[in-house]
Formats: sequence, structure tokens, C-alpha cells
Amino acid sequence: MTIEKIIQTREKSKKELKKLGFVFPDSKANFIFASHEKIPAEQIFEALREADIYVRYWKKPRISNFLRITVGTEEQMDRLLDFLREYVESATAQYK
Repeated sequence: MTIEKIIQTREKSKKELKKLGFVFPDSKANFIFASHEKIPAEQIFEALREADIYVRYWKKPRISNFLRITVGTEEQMDRLLDFLREYVESATAQYK
């Protein structure tokens, strides 16, 4: 039952992240390794951290523009997605 809930939450989150301009390899794990098409990962990481939303970020070659987003509860993922909807809208305005 727990595995099914994680899968459902992951798939819903992937769908919503794609709508926001994130790209990622297909994930069958309990995390999503995502990058935004316009906003640097480090910038998103810092904004999330300031909002007390924690994802993983490594400043290393080849992965420095990716965030490792662990699939949490539905409520946790909704909080992340709500934040990202607002953040992406305001941040992409500066990249136009």
C-alpha cells in the first residue's frame, strides 16, 4: 500500500513539474532528479531552503543544474509544488 502511494504521488508530481518547465529522466524511484529549462538549480535550491523546503543539490560537474527531489507525502509535495508555481512564474519573468 505504501509503495502504491509513493508511485501515485511521484507520478502526479512529475506531471506538475513538467507543466512548470522542469525536465528529468523518467524515475521509478522515490525521488525525481529535475532541472528547470530556464532557472538555475542552485537558485531554486536557495529559494526553497529559505522557505524551509528541503531538496538535495550538489555543486558538482554534470549534476550542478539538477535538484534531487525526494517524493514525500502528498501534503509535502503539494507544498513544494505550490511554492514552485509562484517562484517559477516570478523567476522566469526575469529570463524573458
